[in-house]
Amino acid sequence: MGASSFSRLCCCWISSSPASRPPPPAAAAAAYLPCPHMEPQPEAHRPSQPRLPYADADRTLRALAAGAEGFGRHAVGGLHGALYHVTSLQDDGHGTLREACRATEPLWIVFEVSGTIHLQTYLRVSSHKTIDGRGQRVKLAGKGLQLKDCHHVIVCNLEFEGGRGHDVDGIQIKPNSTNIWIDRCSLADYDDGLIDITRQSTDITVSRCHFARHDKTMLIGADPTHVGDRCIRVTIHHCFFDGTRQRHPRLRFGKVHLYNNYTRNWGIYAVCASVEAQIVSQCNIYEGGEKKTVFKYMPEKAADREETAAGSIRSEGDAFLHGALPCLVDGPGVESVFRPEDYYDKWTMEPASPALKEVIQLCAGWQPVPRPPDC
Repeated sequence: MGASSFSRLCCCWISSSPASRPPPPAAAAAAYLPCPHMEPQPEAHRPSQPRLPYADADRTLRALAAGAEGFGRHAVGGLHGALYHVTSLQDDGHGTLREACRATEPLWIVFEVSGTIHLQTYLRVSSHKTIDGRGQRVKLAGKGLQLKDCHHVIVCNLEFEGGRGHDVDGIQIKPNSTNIWIDRCSLADYDDGLIDITRQSTDITVSRCHFARHDKTMLIGADPTHVGDRCIRVTIHHCFFDGTRQRHPRLRFGKVHLYNNYTRNWGIYAVCASVEAQIVSQCNIYEGGEKKTVFKYMPEKAADREETAAGSIRSEGDAFLHGALPCLVDGPGVESVFRPEDYYDKWTMEPASPALKEVIQLCAGWQPVPRPPDC
């Protein structure tokens, strides 16, 4: 696929320092229209590949902490805690992940073993924990993680597959959890959702994750009766939604910022705005398969309102490939959709391009990276 398929795009690096904005890849530079506030850059300085976030995250072990972009940027996980070494793949007991996650003190959890942990029940994670899978290949199966009434949690470089049972999600974030970062995880084949964010959980970032072999991928906002979910704020970026059917995400009430994600071959729709949702979609790649509808609106009635209404979506610089149809609805609601720059001053965003598409496929999900030194 050539750059011409992306020919009507307009994106930029957003920063408090205009000089730090990188230009689009050189191979595709001619295919883009510049944003009004994007400063032209000399051709010789244009990088050949997209600029990815977290360039220094793997330099040392704890450089990951507070390195997130977007709404979850303040998550520090177990930064100030001791190092806990998981030495057993058993569901519970000494040296297990469950033992570490239920500890009340801050912990930075690393693995000395690779393999599958078969969870018999949800693995509940307490506050101030980093679950760091770098250096090993660890898969959670049977059930998933439950982040309930917890704060400052980072989950990095794990696999989630084969969760069974009613209401079993890969990662369930509810209620009232805040400052959460999910990074570089691979999730597939759960009986309910892959990631659910509901019941007043907020300030969350999901980045560089790979979602596959699933139906209802990501629900944000529980249902129309949970009006407290108006506080929800989530950033999703550099993720690969790989043939999952729907909910990339589906949002009720809250605010979601989507950028530089690659969504392909969905089964119903790509992104859904339900009651009072505010979605900003910037420089994402939507590649249709048999189904073409990208943005879907599902009207609902909030429990404290008389009228039925859907949410609003603003699309900026998105690429719609292989017949993908935006199906955007214009109206006064679009003008009232939040502006990400009112909440954080920078994020790493490239124009949607063939190079970006390739990089996301390679770099989303679990990665065979070594565990950095703790120094």
